[in-house]
Amino acid sequence: MSNIASLLQASLQPASRKQAEQQLHALASQQGFLAHLLTLILDGSYDHSTRLAGGIYLKNISKLRWEEDDAPLPEADKAALRSQLVPAMIALSDPTVKAIRAQIAESVALIAELDFPSKWTDLIDQLILSLSKTDYSINVGVLQTAHSIFNQWRAQVRSDELFTEINFVLSRFMQPFLDLSNQTATILLSSPAPPNIAIVTQAQIILVDIFYDFTCQDLPPGIEDAHDSFFAPQTGLFQRFMSWDPAELRSDPDETQPSLPAQLKTKIFEIGELYIKLFPDQLSRSPAVEGFVQSVWELIGSNKLPGVADDSLVSQSLRFISTAIRSGYYKSLFSSRDTIASLVQGVIIPNIGLRDHEMEQFEDEPLEFIRLDLAFGGSASEVATRRQAAADVLQALVSSGYQTEATEIVGTWITSGLQQYNSNPAQNWKAKDSAIYLLTAVATEASTTQHGVTSTNALVDVVKFFSEHVYQDLQAPAGSIHEILYVDAIRFLLTFRNQLTRNQLLSVLPLLVRHLNADHYVTYTYAAITIDRILSIKKGTQLLFSQADIHDLAADLLNALLNKIEAAGPPEKVAENDHLMKCAMRIIVTARQTLTPVYQQVLQRLVTILGVIAKNPSNPNFDQYIFESISALLRFIVGGTPSTLPTFEQTLFGPFTFILQQDIDQYIPYVFQILAQMLEAHSTGVPSEYRSLLPFLLTPTCWQQKGSIPGLVKLLKAFLARDAAEMVKTGQITAVLAVIQQRLIPSKINDGWGFELLQSVVQHVPPAQLKQYFKAVVMTLLTRMQTSKTDKYVYLFSHFLLFTMAVDVDGLGPDYVISAIEEIQAQLWSQVLVNFVIPQVPKMPHKDRKVAAVGLIRMLTQSRIMLTPPSTQSWHPAFVSVIKLFSEPQYLAKSKDEEQNTGITEIDFEEQTAGYQAAYSRLAAADGAPVDPVAYVRDPQDFLGQALVKADPRVRGLLATGEEKVVQPFVQALVASGYAIQ
Repeated sequence: MSNIASLLQASLQPASRKQAEQQLHALASQQGFLAHLLTLILDGSYDHSTRLAGGIYLKNISKLRWEEDDAPLPEADKAALRSQLVPAMIALSDPTVKAIRAQIAESVALIAELDFPSKWTDLIDQLILSLSKTDYSINVGVLQTAHSIFNQWRAQVRSDELFTEINFVLSRFMQPFLDLSNQTATILLSSPAPPNIAIVTQAQIILVDIFYDFTCQDLPPGIEDAHDSFFAPQTGLFQRFMSWDPAELRSDPDETQPSLPAQLKTKIFEIGELYIKLFPDQLSRSPAVEGFVQSVWELIGSNKLPGVADDSLVSQSLRFISTAIRSGYYKSLFSSRDTIASLVQGVIIPNIGLRDHEMEQFEDEPLEFIRLDLAFGGSASEVATRRQAAADVLQALVSSGYQTEATEIVGTWITSGLQQYNSNPAQNWKAKDSAIYLLTAVATEASTTQHGVTSTNALVDVVKFFSEHVYQDLQAPAGSIHEILYVDAIRFLLTFRNQLTRNQLLSVLPLLVRHLNADHYVTYTYAAITIDRILSIKKGTQLLFSQADIHDLAADLLNALLNKIEAAGPPEKVAENDHLMKCAMRIIVTARQTLTPVYQQVLQRLVTILGVIAKNPSNPNFDQYIFESISALLRFIVGGTPSTLPTFEQTLFGPFTFILQQDIDQYIPYVFQILAQMLEAHSTGVPSEYRSLLPFLLTPTCWQQKGSIPGLVKLLKAFLARDAAEMVKTGQITAVLAVIQQRLIPSKINDGWGFELLQSVVQHVPPAQLKQYFKAVVMTLLTRMQTSKTDKYVYLFSHFLLFTMAVDVDGLGPDYVISAIEEIQAQLWSQVLVNFVIPQVPKMPHKDRKVAAVGLIRMLTQSRIMLTPPSTQSWHPAFVSVIKLFSEPQYLAKSKDEEQNTGITEIDFEEQTAGYQAAYSRLAAADGAPVDPVAYVRDPQDFLGQALVKADPRVRGLLATGEEKVVQPFVQALVASGYAIQ
């Protein structure tokens, strides 16, 4: 334990990071580690970086290991830490250790999410007792911690459990909260200003945050009763803070961070927006909204707050206006033509133009410019900049019944901007930029990030505007117009891609290829984003563009994209622009076999790029797309020309071995998936280079990284399907079963992967050789059922039993499974069948219903044990469950859409979902079409009829005594269909 400080220091150095983290991981499950770590964080004799690293490590333990199955944290340590965290927060009240306190606050929130209130009943009482009448440094720490716990309610779905927690908090925290709110506001609004005004204002800002937390789901009675003290015009705290601007807190005009009063006003507008959405009746008790709208005019009308520091306040106040317009409750405020004209002139136009700092960002921070520009994709909640917020007010007017007036008024501004540009294009390019942005806003009725504009304003001809004003910029020679106008033209195409026809889109693709070769970062990146989105357009379930459409362009497109990626230089610069890599992936997925003539060069370039970024993995999205590109290239090229497989293997084995040897844990999950994909491409046998990998794959360290497990399972399944006999001969099958029994089945997170691997073992290992292990495997499954059963586990267990009975493997029948369970305890099978399997059958998802039906049919007609008393007592309930499956026959066959859309159309990693998922980064291209394990059965109902015809006479006897209302009509229907059962 004495090494913790030096290990934390070592974890900050790239050279020693990995080893230090492994040692810390091993120490963390030892008794007393958490207490030692917290003591170090609080000890001022250590330097700040070590204490901060300790805080981050504690937060990571709270996030990743608090409920870990493998190497769990000692319960006594967890209980001790819970009791010490709030006092630790108080001890870290000094502003100089604010960063460390933030880590502790987050740890409290993460642990509270799992343990509060059931295991941490005194948390709220601890916080309340820690509040101070006078020391606001302490209050800020306590309120931050409270907010970090309550903040989680905002994103949660309404449930009894959630409201029980909220009510538990409100019953204790509401009165202290209201008292502190009143005290803090009184201090701030009195004159003269207090000497500690900054820290008191910080407390007021967090109190407003907590107000939002308390009202985000429902209106608590305490806040409803105090409504006027917050919202009343002139006298309410929120209204009084709108005009509050103490000289002591004013910031420098060049400051980029919002001042404390600006932050406070922004939060109050957020609450106003929330109330309009959730509690409009409450707001209508007084002219509160009118007061807020008046505040917007006074604060931001006619561009009164031009500074960058006020961007958040301006954007949020405009969002408040948009929400008020969309709500429909305040028509009297916004319906007159004069009001709309003054809104456009006073609020929208001043905020729609590109500002100097945005132009600096365009040149100096192009990726951030693109990120903010793209954020405004589909909903008001995504508004990120002033111009987006202004555009959203305009869209609110268009979509709320003021379409004619808004379109007409804005139309004059657009015409004027275009005329201004035409009079002097070199000088007045900003006028055209604003005109295009205004047109985009007024033309959009509905849009989403993924699909662009989905419906347009009927009064605006988007295609005509494109051909008259935008297309000319798209084809303008390089350098002939301002760079922003190229970006505007490409963005217009991106936004309105659904409004253009297939042929129009195909005609602009060559122009976009040209822009991929542009010198400016934003221009070529926007071209890549637009190509990707155009090639992703679907009509129904089918992609609009196929390989034939980009046959002539694909190689040039890829070449341009890979040139840009390669030219970036150091690893983190190469990996920063994932838009380029995503576009390359999309082209590979669309072009498919078209790339066969150039696949070797493309593959080699991808591997070279991978070699560069592997030196410092820094962007999970880029990683996902490059491995997806390699996987898709492999899938389509080898699928069309199997003789190319050795080239892929020779090119990829070296880099993949390096990744495994260097333990680059971000990439290992992908490597296992692509190795499995290549091995699956061998129809029979396992080449020696794969076989030499197998011992490594079965070592415990391989299975420690959660993200690797799905890829490892996929890879081992490929080995089992091709090399099970050899694995039995070398004893490796015992290692596979050990992984299943010791690591996967006991884990609530990975039990699904354990069953998937076990199904593969059952399918491919000869039953005679599996027999010696099978009883022990079943014991493991039953033990887990007894000790930590979950709904998911009961389903997986039941499905596995039915799967084992259903698959057509010589020597593996229903009695193979049943006898193994009966050997453990006589009559245990009937209990398992009645209590677990039969109740699960109707819950089976559609993809598993055919397996369930075939497994049950084989059990009912082929098992000798099921026909021997007392097991016969469970025969009838099992037969009724089969009948119920056949009452929904459509679920026993695959739809045509399912057949066609296997795998590849699922590659739709949009920005908001891309990158590493918590435990596993799936490669869509590496997923083959799903295999039907009972493909030998074409029609399950015919299979049942035939099985009953051939069955033991005792089966007919059981049928004859079946339920009159359920079994008899079903049997008669089978007889009527020609099956000689009776």
